[in-house]
Amino acid sequence: MALSLEEFIHSLDLRTLPRVLEIQSGFYFEGSVYEMFGNECCLSTGEVIKITDLKIKKIMAEICGHVEGCVSPQSFELPMNFPGLFKIVADTTPYLTMEEITKANHIRPSRLNHPCFYHQKDIKLENLIIKQGERIMLNSVEEINGEIMVDCSVLRNHQNHSFALPLSQEGEFYECEDEHIYTLKEIIQWKIPKNRTRTVILTGFSAKWDSTNPFPRGFYGAVILKPVYEIQGVMKFRKDIVRILPSLDVEVKDITDSYDANWFLQVLSTQDLYEMANKEFPIVAEVIEAPQGNQLPISILQPGKTIVIHKKCQASKILASEIRSNSSKRHFLIPASYKGKFKRRPREFPTPYDLKIAKSEKEPLHVVATKAFHSPFEELSSVSVGDEFLVHHSQTTEVFCEGIKKVMDVLVCEKILKNSHEAALLPLYMDGGFVEVIHDKKLYQISELCAQFHLPFNVKVSVRDLFIEKDILAATPGLQLEESITNSYLLISDFANPKECWEIPVGRVNMTVQLVNNFSGDTGSFLVSTLVEEITEEQYYLIRRYESSFLHPPPRPPKHPSVEKIELTSLSLAKEKTVDLPKSPKVRRRGLDHMPISCFNQLIGCPNYSQDWWGRE
Repeated sequence: MALSLEEFIHSLDLRTLPRVLEIQSGFYFEGSVYEMFGNECCLSTGEVIKITDLKIKKIMAEICGHVEGCVSPQSFELPMNFPGLFKIVADTTPYLTMEEITKANHIRPSRLNHPCFYHQKDIKLENLIIKQGERIMLNSVEEINGEIMVDCSVLRNHQNHSFALPLSQEGEFYECEDEHIYTLKEIIQWKIPKNRTRTVILTGFSAKWDSTNPFPRGFYGAVILKPVYEIQGVMKFRKDIVRILPSLDVEVKDITDSYDANWFLQVLSTQDLYEMANKEFPIVAEVIEAPQGNQLPISILQPGKTIVIHKKCQASKILASEIRSNSSKRHFLIPASYKGKFKRRPREFPTPYDLKIAKSEKEPLHVVATKAFHSPFEELSSVSVGDEFLVHHSQTTEVFCEGIKKVMDVLVCEKILKNSHEAALLPLYMDGGFVEVIHDKKLYQISELCAQFHLPFNVKVSVRDLFIEKDILAATPGLQLEESITNSYLLISDFANPKECWEIPVGRVNMTVQLVNNFSGDTGSFLVSTLVEEITEEQYYLIRRYESSFLHPPPRPPKHPSVEKIELTSLSLAKEKTVDLPKSPKVRRRGLDHMPISCFNQLIGCPNYSQDWWGRE
């Protein structure tokens, strides 16, 4: 049965892609395809096209309600790279079957592809009763005993209970509230159900926006996002990907079951390649669409270039950020093979708890106080600006307040005097400030730093990597090595030089290739060339959120002691003797400095503490 293209796309289940369509009727110019503004606009009767994907081409936005100084609400295009941070408003329109949910929502293994719903009534299963309003997480869609089922779970008393629901399951399913903060890119990729709009609340910004802000000045409120889709597909005898707007006035017929799809070129994305089985590699492919702004040698990833995809792999890199006093930091992923040499730079510590974490067995930690602290307990030490300490270890000690004995966690230090040292006990909760004194003049390679010191760690490139033409790290004023990151990569090479391979990050390089054949050459040893990869602010967010091995903050330090009438006061800095302190870079909290910490904590999945990662209430 023939349908309009728009009707077909509305009813399309994305899980069934690819689909083969035959054009039944429509308006067209001479020739099979007429292209305008980057989209295929006209198709002739009898044309056959294989639909491979449905993508959001642009986002139209409409402000909810009246905004002072703004005329009646009008839709406007929201740039796809707009750096806004948004909170999702739960959709109030119910889904009436599980099949309707699976057609509209992305349900995949990754964390953002686990949508949650609740049902208006109890659902009675064979071994479980899902209660009215209970949060149901949809984990995957699977075939069980010949029937397509949705694998679900509910959380009760900190334990997951799994069960499966058939696509035919009926009822009123409503979307659950979502407390996370998302970037626009995340919402576009995962959080806009097909055939629906999405209401969100603008809460902040992840980066500076140099272009004109499409929202009224000072606006933070509800916005309706309306996606405009484009169909992506391939046609016989064409190597490029065609893009069609669903609003094109043509009728189509689905002939997938009666047509040999092998007539079409097999076009795969970077993600498609990574999902292939290991045994299918190595393969030869032709680049159809090259990634923009890739940092590989320009001759490798160009349209029409033949490459060898050797295998998929995981590789560890060090995530590093520039040390700058302003917010425009650059971010890098540094491979272990980087040959440049670093020298250490002083670190800053806001509390003795941070000193405890940073302390290593390799050398004593020598710091200078940059903030005064007056201890309310005789047993503990007060601190003046300029006091120097050697950090030893943490322990508990007893203190007395109004005759009441309390046990408190403290950091044992040596206070350095002019001609001697004296013992000092600093409470871990102390809101102070310390800067490291560096005595070590040694030059380190990246592997040595990671092996010998706790991250995060401050360094500066002292000797650039002489094995690469341009070392982008050498010009940075200083770097904070934040953590070790494990990424997914494809190893590729030029077909003409299969012995020299390069790493392609799956999540950050979007390219499309056409499979040619299996690689029949020598698959023995090959040299893997790695580069220092500069990543964007948005990519930095996504790495910290999803690929980081350090997603959670360290344990919270002890709170201030709950003793009445005890006030912790900082001595007036004006009364302190001015001293010359070691110069140190300004190190801000791990994240983006210009972003509200509550937004950053929600964005990376951490509790919304008030300060830094773990905060002090």
